[in-house]
Amino acid sequence: MESKTRVGWVALTIVVLVSCCLEPLHFNLPTTEARAADAGGLVRLSLRKRPLRLEDVKAKAAAAAGGRASLVAAGDSGNGASALPLKNYFDAQYFGEIGIGTPPQQFTVVFDTGSSNLWVPSSKCYFSIPCYFHSKYNSTRSATYHTNGESCEINYGSGSISGVLGQDNVELGDLLVEDQVFIEATREGSISLLVSKFDGILGLGFQEMSVGDAVPVWYNMVQQRLVKEEVFSFWLNRDPNALEGGELVFGGSDPKHFKGNHTYVPVIQKGYWQLNMGDFLIGNLSTGVCEEGCGAIVDSGTSLLAGPTSIVTEINHAIGAEGVVSAECKKVVSQFGDMIWDLLILGVKPDQVCSQLGVCMFNGAQYVSSEIEQVVKENEGASVNNDLLCTACELLVIWVRNQLKHKEIKNAVLNYVAELCEKLPSPSGESIVDCNNLPTMPNVSLTIGDKLFSLTPEQYVLKIGEGISEICVSGFMVFDVPPPQGPLWVLGDVFMGVYHTVFDSGNLQLGFAEAA
Repeated sequence: MESKTRVGWVALTIVVLVSCCLEPLHFNLPTTEARAADAGGLVRLSLRKRPLRLEDVKAKAAAAAGGRASLVAAGDSGNGASALPLKNYFDAQYFGEIGIGTPPQQFTVVFDTGSSNLWVPSSKCYFSIPCYFHSKYNSTRSATYHTNGESCEINYGSGSISGVLGQDNVELGDLLVEDQVFIEATREGSISLLVSKFDGILGLGFQEMSVGDAVPVWYNMVQQRLVKEEVFSFWLNRDPNALEGGELVFGGSDPKHFKGNHTYVPVIQKGYWQLNMGDFLIGNLSTGVCEEGCGAIVDSGTSLLAGPTSIVTEINHAIGAEGVVSAECKKVVSQFGDMIWDLLILGVKPDQVCSQLGVCMFNGAQYVSSEIEQVVKENEGASVNNDLLCTACELLVIWVRNQLKHKEIKNAVLNYVAELCEKLPSPSGESIVDCNNLPTMPNVSLTIGDKLFSLTPEQYVLKIGEGISEICVSGFMVFDVPPPQGPLWVLGDVFMGVYHTVFDSGNLQLGFAEAA
């Protein structure tokens, strides 16, 4: 095996890949083709791109709710860097390929500043369905594997994984990190991991929150002198039509991807990359929530920008956003309310109403026990847009039928169920807006280091689909942390896509500059 680059800085190229996460559950990733190194010693890999589908809105929401499915990056910047292919899944999952072992076994991982461990599925993962749909690490096939045997578990917002610690070499582009401790996951307890486009996660947080006190990959890169500076930086290309998805640079930053100078602020608490954030504004008006300062986490593993219920509710009200499930429910009331009423009056069985209307593909009873319970109880997981309509229809059938027992009149019943729609929670906290209203929506801004960082509607709204199928998703979601740790904000990819971000572990600071 060729020797790996030992000193320098590494740029990992992300190319945009958008595909349907909820199609066949076995994913065939696009072929990556390595090309010869150029004069600067760069190794480039090209990726193919598939079009985004409307159903991906729910896959995105599940990833956002999990808070662990989103960024990674890269590109080259020409100083003897090596390029690693990374893919952008609907601005919600940025991931790329690494190798573990000798010879290297390939895995697609999320590069996550909100966690600190590296984990991939193990060949010994027998009883978790998600493991059967992703690449699995087999220690018996690696000449450099060392056993550890310590068991451990990591809990994410969307579920948990557990397994045992192992130790082996890890390849990132042309760099080789030796004797890296990682988790061989023997159980993956989340449906969102089943539909995810990545195999595992590579954490870029501090060792203070590492499970098993395992030394993070970034620490070993520094200690093994694979980089010149204790700095890594992210640039995310939010242009959905761009082939290049972004850039993660280990050992420095690429000047062509930001404008002006970075605003630097200290890391106030090691673990997460946490800083003090100042006031939060909607339009030009202060919300007052952070006048005395709030904690904020810069998390590449979170797709959206998350904050306290009180302020996120104000933001979503100001931009006209409403819950996805609530919106679908009201759509069913307006389009099918009269017909639901009439079919029930005619004696059609409740579990057949929605299938007769063509809203549900199968007999409705198959959905009632799972999908409705899932929405009401806010269980994890996500269903595609058609399932949402079916779920909403069956909810309405239940509500209308109950009101018929009380001999209420049609208009009163339909008004009542429309009010119930307003109260429906979105399982993943996601909200949608009218795409036509973007020109009239306000900017949303926050202050970091006494500087105002603004997001325009075009920057904080994620567009899905095209033409009449286009859906616009609010980039803000609820995340409540009580005092004394909270209120706490999570600045995910919605923010990092607008502002190039530098993670300086040598000086314990974060830097932000307008992305170019």
